[in-house]
Amino acid sequence: MIDLYSAATPNGHKVSIALEEMGLPYTLKALDLSAGEQKSPEFLAICPNGRIPAIVDHEVDGFAVFESGAILVYLAEKTGQFMPADVKGRSRVMQWLMFQMGGIGPMMGQANVFFRYFPEKIQPAIDRYQGESRRLFEVLESQLANTEYLAGDDYSIADMANWAWVRTHRWSGVSIDGLPNVKRWRDAIRARPAVQRGIEQPPSRMDLARDGDEAAKRFSEEARKMVEMGGQAPSGRA
Repeated sequence: MIDLYSAATPNGHKVSIALEEMGLPYTLKALDLSAGEQKSPEFLAICPNGRIPAIVDHEVDGFAVFESGAILVYLAEKTGQFMPADVKGRSRVMQWLMFQMGGIGPMMGQANVFFRYFPEKIQPAIDRYQGESRRLFEVLESQLANTEYLAGDDYSIADMANWAWVRTHRWSGVSIDGLPNVKRWRDAIRARPAVQRGIEQPPSRMDLARDGDEAAKRFSEEARKMVEMGGQAPSGRA
């Protein structure tokens, strides 16, 4: 059994999607980020960085793993799923996983901070991070014009990682108009039953497709307080 310490953020959902896709039994331990539970001594003993997600694998002597990308690689290697065994195939998956870890995630995260959470609107910063996020989406578009999934014909942990962020593009204020292959890829992954289960572990509190402006404002104010405390902030979903 695996314990998943998580919250309704793209990084959290990356791991719950993977666990669902791999059919691994797990127990969700949802942390209240606004209450600072991710900074508790108990959680810091599992994740020294005080950020979700993290897992504890009780099948391997209570082995703890933190950092979402590292967790995905650990689970893929543990199960032999969603990661090719050959050197080139594994490298392709790792390249696109690192693309998310070093690009998509940080840029969209900063777009969220300046577009949604900061009380004052610093337009150059908003433009910078939204523009860079859109550029990275265009890189995905170029790749997906030639392959069904990011690392080739097979769905992998790289797709799980990037998709969990790209699906929230509206919350970051970034359009995917004019990116037909990104839309095709997004919709194909969203239709997977395991993905649908994964994004409900735990469910996002803010849905841009259903909730109005006032709800978005309240959600953003709560998230801003978390950012000011030096913590993670959740994202809405498109």
